[in-house]
Amino acid sequence: MRLSNHISRRNFRGNNDDGVVITLVAVFILFVVGAMAALSIDVVTLYTARSEAQLAADAAALAAARALANSGATSNSAYMPAAEIMATSIAVQVAQSSLVGGRYLIAANNEVAVNFADSANNACVSAFPLTDPCVTVRVQRTDLPTFFARIWGQTQSTIAATATAEAYNPSGGTGTTATPSLPVAPTCVKPWLLPNLDPTQAATGTTAIFDANGGIINPGLVGQEWPGPPAANTDGIYSLCGGDCSVAGGGITTPAPGAYYPGSAADLYPTAVQGPPGCSGTFNAYQLAVAGCVPQPITCGVNSNVNIDQLTYTANTGTRDSDTAQAAECLVHYNGAALDTDSIDLASPPFEFVGGNGNPVASSVTKDVLVSDSLVTIPVINNPPGTPGYPVQVIGFLQVFLNPQSATMPLAPAGGKSAFEIPATIVNMVGCGANAAGQPILGNGSSPVAVRLISPSTP
Repeated sequence: MRLSNHISRRNFRGNNDDGVVITLVAVFILFVVGAMAALSIDVVTLYTARSEAQLAADAAALAAARALANSGATSNSAYMPAAEIMATSIAVQVAQSSLVGGRYLIAANNEVAVNFADSANNACVSAFPLTDPCVTVRVQRTDLPTFFARIWGQTQSTIAATATAEAYNPSGGTGTTATPSLPVAPTCVKPWLLPNLDPTQAATGTTAIFDANGGIINPGLVGQEWPGPPAANTDGIYSLCGGDCSVAGGGITTPAPGAYYPGSAADLYPTAVQGPPGCSGTFNAYQLAVAGCVPQPITCGVNSNVNIDQLTYTANTGTRDSDTAQAAECLVHYNGAALDTDSIDLASPPFEFVGGNGNPVASSVTKDVLVSDSLVTIPVINNPPGTPGYPVQVIGFLQVFLNPQSATMPLAPAGGKSAFEIPATIVNMVGCGANAAGQPILGNGSSPVAVRLISPSTP
């Protein structure tokens, strides 16, 4: 009897112990689950904020590099100091418009830092031994709130991200190089094959734009316009084959500064091109290639052979000059009066573009704009001693601004080579030379100065 009571009391105490253990385990599990939940919130918050910071840094660096690419600074290093000031402002604006960790970045709190590397201090030299400018943007937040870490008294954490972008000009600014650079392959290139002649010089001039290696001979051409003063080229852009572009018809003439040969459709715009709405209903394929954007990348260097347009025109079908003028008017939003087109401000470098009355974005009229439909890229070809043969080789590109003073188009200046001339200002010069080879670097839209991220993500 006593043994039975003793066993019963032991079983009762054992049951009580089991209940206490279960309770303690439940409380412990609840604590662990809660701690893990809090920890997961911290981890997710940190990773999300870190990804947002990287996106902000990438966008800011690319925006700054694109500003440098369109400033002329990669073609004339004298523009670089002012271009870096402008690019810094743009990078900060882009970064500050980015949400990181639930709020926008604040540059005044040292959350955005912008640094440059150029020919004087090239931090990109290990991977890219060129004089092209690099811009590095670092964004950070030092006050990101924590949850789990509060147990140890840490209420805030720090996240940061860095991105470096380059504005790549294969000509490397000025001078010559014995080592061929990688070629570039911009899109939206206009079908105008420009001989390698300084377009601002008089018609009898023979000075080239690029040397044999693709180096820029005269960086002072950036910002220059043709037609120019009486002692210079008094003509604008016009076609070197008038009504007959065929070999048999003898319509192709010898090279002249600032004048182009119409490019072959098969080489420069092999597929159908969609022109801008409202003015392309009756345009032919060539005009659509001028007024619209040809998605076909055009490379320079070894693998860049293209042909001149060999079409024959009759008296009733017009000429490439008249075709070009009509299409260019559509491209630059010219409606028949001065001030319709965008203009370029050359008062102080780097260049700034001003929206004209015909700009399709109403809020851009009379305002500074970063991009303009008037900014186009033209391929530059090897300059033959006589009339060009077939095919010709692209050795570089000129980026020019059409109708820079927003004048009445088309012009018929003092030279009078054509009744359909278009004035232009040089914004960038990109030389590849005849021997540039390798995988071409794609340009960003209409700019032949390629913009690319070149650094891995690093905190």
